[in-house]
Amino acid sequence: MSNEALVNNSPVTEKPRTFGEFISALFKNVYVLYAISIISFLLIWDVLSVMQVLGRFLPRPVEVLYQLYDMLLNPLAGKTLMMHLWFSLRRVLIAFAIAVVIGVPIGLAMGFSPYFNAFVKPVFDLFKPMPPIAWISLAILWFGIGEMSKIFIIIIGAVVPCIINSYNGIRLVDPEMYDCIRMLGGNKRQEVIEVTFPAAFPAIFAGIQISLSMAWTTVLAAELVGAREGMGFIIITGMNQSKPAMIISGMVVIALTAWAISMLVTHAERWVCPWKTKLE
Repeated sequence: MSNEALVNNSPVTEKPRTFGEFISALFKNVYVLYAISIISFLLIWDVLSVMQVLGRFLPRPVEVLYQLYDMLLNPLAGKTLMMHLWFSLRRVLIAFAIAVVIGVPIGLAMGFSPYFNAFVKPVFDLFKPMPPIAWISLAILWFGIGEMSKIFIIIIGAVVPCIINSYNGIRLVDPEMYDCIRMLGGNKRQEVIEVTFPAAFPAIFAGIQISLSMAWTTVLAAELVGAREGMGFIIITGMNQSKPAMIISGMVVIALTAWAISMLVTHAERWVCPWKTKLE
């Protein structure tokens, strides 16, 4: 620091910002923008509800909050909101874990072996476009209306993104990276461990996150048929009783829970492949 910047060994204090500079810096803060976005959304929602743009079936945000509070205290079909959430969350996590254990190895094998890919891909491409909801009738016939049928439907929806992203993660590794490690004297095993897997991990984790979203989407469809507990049951009950606040309350709980789990997966990704963050 220069001598002009010091007066009696004390650093020169920064000049106070003008009001315009303060406002400009404020609107460049990402958390401020987050808050503005949420508040604006709630205000627009409230105005549309008061004006009854969508009729009486759009509750005000405060009505949704009251409904959430009511379901936390008063059981619905003998279960509180947290119990219903636990049933859905348990189904999602079990099916999601099974989908990852099945889908990721299949996708990796398809990417590594052209022979395995030629054997599996035609059948996979046949089943891939089928929506999980189309399996509901068969699942009920095969497994009844118990937990197994719901978990089976969720697995069908969640396994596809794991297979696709794991396969593409291996297939789309830059060939120049293999050339570099070969020039350095690397063998096939080192190519796989030090190049293929690190390069494919971001795509694999992206597939896992998509799979998690699909699991939540599918569990609702599974719980709409023959379920007496779960968030899907809350939503269908709200529809049958013409309670839009109950429907939106279930949607809000699902969104917040799915967001929290997605954040956990994102942190796990940063821990497993920290080089992705450094490259971004």
